[in-house]
Parts: sequence; C-alpha cells; structure tokens
Amino acid sequence: MYTWFPFLSLRAMINKLQGTKERFVKLEQLLSDPAVIADQVKYQKYLKEHGELNKVVSVFTVYEEVVGELAEAKELLKDTDPDIRDMAKDEVVSLGERLEELESDLKLLLMPKDPRDDKNVILEIRAGTGGEEAGLFAGDLFRMYSRYAEGKRWTVEVIESSHSSAGGFKEVISMIRGAGAFSAFKYESGTHRVQRVPETETQGRVHTSAVTVAVLPEAEDVELEIEPTELKVDVFRASGPGGQSVNTTDSAVRITHLPTGIVATCQDEKSQIKNRLQAMKVLKARVLDKMVREQDEKRAAQRKGQVGTGDRSGRIRTYNFPQGRMTDHRIGLTLYKLDSIMEGDIQAIVDELKTHSQAEALKEAQ
Repeated sequence: MYTWFPFLSLRAMINKLQGTKERFVKLEQLLSDPAVIADQVKYQKYLKEHGELNKVVSVFTVYEEVVGELAEAKELLKDTDPDIRDMAKDEVVSLGERLEELESDLKLLLMPKDPRDDKNVILEIRAGTGGEEAGLFAGDLFRMYSRYAEGKRWTVEVIESSHSSAGGFKEVISMIRGAGAFSAFKYESGTHRVQRVPETETQGRVHTSAVTVAVLPEAEDVELEIEPTELKVDVFRASGPGGQSVNTTDSAVRITHLPTGIVATCQDEKSQIKNRLQAMKVLKARVLDKMVREQDEKRAAQRKGQVGTGDRSGRIRTYNFPQGRMTDHRIGLTLYKLDSIMEGDIQAIVDELKTHSQAEALKEAQ
C-alpha cells in the first residue's frame, strides 16, 4: 500500500495528472501551428505553460511505466518456477520503492506554486549595528548576491545607494532581473550577522555586526494600481558621498505613498524621468510587500514552521570568518566554506531552504 496525496484520492490524482498530460500534448500541437507561431504573444504564453507542464508530465510518464512494470512483477509471483518467484519478489520491492520516490516527486510538483517565483527582485541591503564594519559587510553581501546573480546570467542594476566613509554601504537597493529570481532570493530577508576582526582592530578581537536584507518581488501594474492622488513627488539635487552636490539639476526623486507613508527615493540616474520610474518600481514593490505581509500575519499561526520569507528583524544567518563558517539558524545548516560563499557560491543554501520550505508546506497539506 503506497501513501498518496492527502488532499486528493488516488483516482482523483490520476485523473488530474492524465488531464495535465493531455493538455501538454495539446500544447505541443499548438506550438507547431503556423498561426500560433505568427502570434508571438500567444506563442510565448503557450511555450511558458509547456515548459511548466513538462516537469510534471516527465515524472508522470515514468510513474506510469513503473506502475506497469510493478503489475507485471506481481503477476510473476504466481509463476510455478520458484527462481522466477524469487526474482519477482526482489523486483516488487525495488519497484515499490521507486514508485514511492516518484509519488513524492509528483506531490512536490503538484503543490501550488508561488505566483511570485518567476518575478524580478528588488534587493534592499542596509547596514545595522556595528558602525563602519556593518557598512563594509553590507558591501560584501551585495557583492555576494551580485556574483550569484551573474552566475545565473541575471542582470543586477543599482537603483539607490548610500556609501559609508570606509568604502561599504549604508544602504544599497538594486533590481535583479531574471526568470526565477524571486524563488532564489525570497529566503534571504532578515538579519545577517557577521563575526570577524575588523581591519581597524589592533587587538585582534572579533567584532559582531549586523546587516538587514529585504527581498521584494517587482510589482506589476496589473497587481497594484496606485492613483496619482495617492502620491507626493519631491525632486531635489542628487548628492554624493559626504553630501556634496553631484548634479546641477533637480534630478533626484522622492515619492511618498500617502495612504501608507511608504517612501522610495532614486538619485543614481542623471535623468529625473529615469529616477522617477525607478523610484516608482521600488515604491510599488514596497506597497505590495506590505499588503502581502499583512495577509501573511493573519495566517501566521498556520505558517509557524515555515522558513520566514519576509521577517526583517529575525536573525537568520551568521557568517563567522575566523572559523570559515556560515550557519543558517532557521534550518540548522552549517557550511565550512565561507570564502566560496562570499564569492557567490550560495546555491547549496538556496536549495536547502527550498527543500525545507517544501517539506513544511507538505506537512500543512496533510
């Protein structure tokens, strides 16, 4: 007896998967239709759906094959030849184990997908406690994330930044563009703690500093409509390190969303129009994030065990340089390869967090 999906009966699940397979075949026909190919909007829509269903159909096809092989093996248990029966017994055991693995894979694939996963990301990094050392580590984290994104062939664009006197960042806000960016970065929100000996420390003592990270999915116009009357727009001259003017025109833009009091500023572009567009992207993302977080808080009791995706205050990770250690406190993951992690080698961390989150989601579904 194999465990199946707690929220659907075996028959209903098979029907759902067969329906998915039929839709997949239909999409393959549509994608070869000249009329569809000529309509690039429709073609791209079908292509995306085809890619998403391909993952499920591939596993389901193997599952069906294993079900057939298992049925044949069970028939051989009735054979009069004892040697054949013994081989059939081993086959039934191994195929049964394989079937359970495939069921588990299908269960994960059929879990409701976070609709934000494929979105671009607005990444906000701010120095916390620790003075200049916190600012330096904010720069280190930005470099780590940038290297990781570049390895994925995603683009990183700085929207707003404020440098510290030691060469790090008081704050740096960037846009990371790429398919699946939010799914990779969404577990990075929270407080990142660093333990290391600052360059200015003459006694060799280890200092502890903190940096906060916020990850917001880019908001699309269809998701969030903000009326012009809800906005207050201020323009001013952009300033560089130390506050000196770096522009002779009022190109910097500050936008305030009056109903929530949320503010977004951009001064990195020379054009006021470009700064306004960038500031609006950040503002919309923050307003949408606030709405989502308020909804999440209402479901907080049901989500207790899940990896937090938006907690700004909770300490989520420690980077201990003397020991070359990174520890993610939410899942108890410790890796002794801090040098490569700081160079952007964080895929193992991302994968472990995703796996943990999926496991918790499956527990909730039962």
